Amino acid sequence: MRVLKFGGSSVGTPDAIRKVTKIVCDKKDNKGLVVVVSALRGVTDQLRDLALQAADGSEAYAEKLKEIEERHLETIRKLVHIQNQSDTLTRFKLEFNILEDVLQGVSLVREVTSKTLDFVMGFGERFSAMILAACLNDYGTKAEYIDARSMIKTDNQHGQARVLLDITYPKIRETLKGTDMVYVVTGFISSTGDEISTTLGRGGSDYTASLIGAALNTDQIEIWTDVDGMMTADPGKVKRAFPIREVSYEEAMEMSHFGAKVIYPPTIQPALRAEIPIWIKNTFNPEAPGTVIRKEVESTGRLIKGITSIDEVTLITIKGSGMIGVSGIAARLFSTLAKESINILLITQASSEHTVTLAVMPQHGAVAERVIKKEFSLELQENVIDEVQLEQKLSVIAIVGDNMRQIPGIAGRVFSALGRNGINIVAIAQGSSERNISFVVSRKDEAKAMNTLHDAFFLAGIKTVNLFLVGVGLIGGTLLQIIENQLEHLFEDYLIDMKLRGVANSESMVIRENTIPFSGWREVLEEDGQETSLADFVGTMKELNLPNSVFVDCTASKEVSKLYPDILNASISVVTPNKIANSSSQQYFDDLHSLAIKRNAAFRYETNVGAGLPLIATLHELVTTGDKLRRVEGVLSGTLSYIFNSFNGTKSFSEIVREAQKKGYTEPDPREDLNGHDVGRKLLILARVAGYKLEFSDLEIENLVPEGARGKGDVETFFKQLKEYDGDFEKLRKTAADDGKKLCYIARFEKGNGVVKLEVIDRDHPFYNLDGSDNIVALYTDHYQESPMVVKGPGAGANVTAGGIVADILRVANTQAYTNAG
Repeated sequence: MRVLKFGGSSVGTPDAIRKVTKIVCDKKDNKGLVVVVSALRGVTDQLRDLALQAADGSEAYAEKLKEIEERHLETIRKLVHIQNQSDTLTRFKLEFNILEDVLQGVSLVREVTSKTLDFVMGFGERFSAMILAACLNDYGTKAEYIDARSMIKTDNQHGQARVLLDITYPKIRETLKGTDMVYVVTGFISSTGDEISTTLGRGGSDYTASLIGAALNTDQIEIWTDVDGMMTADPGKVKRAFPIREVSYEEAMEMSHFGAKVIYPPTIQPALRAEIPIWIKNTFNPEAPGTVIRKEVESTGRLIKGITSIDEVTLITIKGSGMIGVSGIAARLFSTLAKESINILLITQASSEHTVTLAVMPQHGAVAERVIKKEFSLELQENVIDEVQLEQKLSVIAIVGDNMRQIPGIAGRVFSALGRNGINIVAIAQGSSERNISFVVSRKDEAKAMNTLHDAFFLAGIKTVNLFLVGVGLIGGTLLQIIENQLEHLFEDYLIDMKLRGVANSESMVIRENTIPFSGWREVLEEDGQETSLADFVGTMKELNLPNSVFVDCTASKEVSKLYPDILNASISVVTPNKIANSSSQQYFDDLHSLAIKRNAAFRYETNVGAGLPLIATLHELVTTGDKLRRVEGVLSGTLSYIFNSFNGTKSFSEIVREAQKKGYTEPDPREDLNGHDVGRKLLILARVAGYKLEFSDLEIENLVPEGARGKGDVETFFKQLKEYDGDFEKLRKTAADDGKKLCYIARFEKGNGVVKLEVIDRDHPFYNLDGSDNIVALYTDHYQESPMVVKGPGAGANVTAGGIVADILRVANTQAYTNAG
């Protein structure tokens, strides 16, 4: 399956639609084709204006509406043979009548809500998709019109709704499963679970195409527009701009954020996650090579990849000598603007802390000024803040390129070129990724600045990460093997140079400034190792004082977890799958996170719950973006998942437990799994990450070890005792099975209460079809109330756990640390 998206310019006229039809017919093959279309050029803006006119009581909207109707009718007449027009004209008229009735209603009540506006603005895509499908069928290519609202489900944030991927992707796959036709899908529009129309924001048709491509795992996504690809600069401002052949996902995101209009910023995310290339092609010059956006691109040797701009921004500056050294100003500032859904385009702060400057879109300027003054009214009265200053008629310009991370002097070259041409810079910012240097200039200097820089640039940033690993058993050993296999990839693609400086097990350790080879660490530990002393290991690590040091704890040791405060206090980051620290006292949990913030160190523990599943980071991001966890339930033990998924009556319960032990799913003593404490610790960590305060003793945990088998005897004695209870477990299983149900050991947290127990679930339960040793977690939040966010996958295993640890290390390397959300 291949996905093509055609923008408004590509379907702006009957002639343009004929070109689209030819492109589609030429690309049709037996793999199937999805074509996403925008509204005819200008129609979306016209529909929005009509709705606002109708709400104002203006009669002029009716005349404009008639013009839109005639334009579409004329397009149908020119594209579809007369003998096939009747059905298309009828279908269009029925849809148009709905639009007409809605606008009539808006005119009568003199009000248009954001919900109504979304509904009205979506008709453009419905009309164009209907027409293109009819045109294709008329040309002999089997095509089916698909209203994207039936597939793409969102929250109710009208105007720029957030897509619910866990609902959307399955619906896309179910709807677009044929391979013998062309699906013509409406871009831009979507709907809530209640079938209320929403929109994906301007440029949302690109996003629609990317979502479909990711859901169907297509080979590529093609965005067809009216230029030959992404350009080195806006050709409307820089005449000598030329197409770029290859752009990385990261470069494309930077360029689209700062004004490159060829692609809509959110489009890149689904394609990036699925590693699907995105092609930018020209409908009116299909032979042109175009631009491909993908993970890996070949270097062109140029210092930068492109220059982009946002035509008009408003700059807000908060000044005050009383701000110097005062914490919390920025946090309050950002929180205040976030409450008003005001996006900050650029921010910069003087090292003196006397001023904070940020850029917003012009339509948000007045509101931003008002709410900032309200938030800081006391500071303004007491002269802690001197003024809140608003500057308009400004532009943001950004230079972007992956190569900027490698070559010093780029900023000097930029500012020197601008200075020589008398262009004043109002504010400057540079992203931590080093792919972007952005600055603010007067609106009148925008084109001059872009041409100056284009002429100047077109006619090493390596980060060493020093690893100190304690625990080189199954997980730790697998971790080192994965890093060894990825060393070249990490260096070449991400400029991350991994160095192993220390390694220790329970018996011996090696820690030194000279690197330890990832391929020969066992030999080094055997030949050069000294008796392990955790205090000496940590002390030497601190004395080495190497930049970007990361302590990795792959043990299950309480003694090692006690070292975290000392390590974090030395500004050394900690990455660990060891859940002991985070499941001990609430005070210790809070202290670790506070210390990490205080010392600017990372404390990463994604693998505490669900091995490599993205649970901790996902939950943290939900909370930090304003969501609130209301309930979490899940199967959090790969061991118990395997046991109860395998307990189907063919073997006794004790046999299944022994089988799980032999396969390595259980601890050496299965009682440590069956007592439920491990599951309880995982539930406790999830609740704490969500911001709840509670202790392990607050949890209600059902112990699956029968009372008669809870003695201190050895494992074989335990199995003999457990066998005596096989009848009891079989009775539970059979009772459930007779009712079409099954047993499932579920952890649940809701309203401050945590419960871990064996439950009977029916076929409608989302956990019923869980297989093997998989974990599954359902997060019910304010944003995910009726349909929870579900994360499912292997919850145990050396490879997935070690992979999750590597991911945490890379997040630390990229300064993406997180701390407790509470």
